[in-house]
Amino acid sequence: MVEGRCMKCKGPVEIKNPEDVIMKNGMKAVKGTCPKCSTKVFRIVGKA
Repeated sequence: MVEGRCMKCKGPVEIKNPEDVIMKNGMKAVKGTCPKCSTKVFRIVGKA
């Protein structure tokens, strides 16, 4: 279970369909969608 903050719902939500990504600067992140409103949710996890 990965949690992120939905900017549309204005609160913490469980990320639906989480996908691990590595950003240009080398940091790990998780991206997915909000289960309530289907908005994109993005959370920076830490160093790769």
